Amino acid sequence: SIMNHLIPEKPLALTAGGQSHVSDKENIAYITVYLTNKMIAHFNVNWMSPVKVRNTLIGGEKKMLLWDDMATDDKIKVYDKGVDVKTKEGIYELLVSYRSSDMWSPKVNQTEALKLECNYFVECVTTGAKPFNDGNAGLQVVRMLEACDTSLKNESKMVYL
Repeated sequence: SIMNHLIPEKPLALTAGGQSHVSDKENIAYITVYLTNKMIAHFNVNWMSPVKVRNTLIGGEKKMLLWDDMATDDKIKVYDKGVDVKTKEGIYELLVSYRSSDMWSPKVNQTEALKLECNYFVECVTTGAKPFNDGNAGLQVVRMLEACDTSLKNESKMVYL
């Protein structure tokens, strides 16, 4: 649901691979979602890990953003790191140079996510506003989860959405 909210591109297909270690359900899974405009999203879920990790990394041409939901300070870090692609004049060869520079961490209010979600729900009910996370958004998530199950059952075969 976070991916669907942040990325306007439409999911086209996905693959999912995983393993069951202590039950009949996968405890560890890797999901790759292919979206329009050559975008890709990758998820790693590990219920066996002794360490709780909740990171979101968004990489772009000019900057990269890391959201660490478990961090008490510096939840968001923006890195001036990217790729510059140029062509040589008259030659069909790409010149790729990687750059790494400063990191910036904007202040984020420390508010519990569930509290914010509940307040947003009450606001939508009282004002009649259409929530961005309505039934259609939920249906998209369920369809992707069903596609993950299908891919897992079919040895990580790609499933088109």
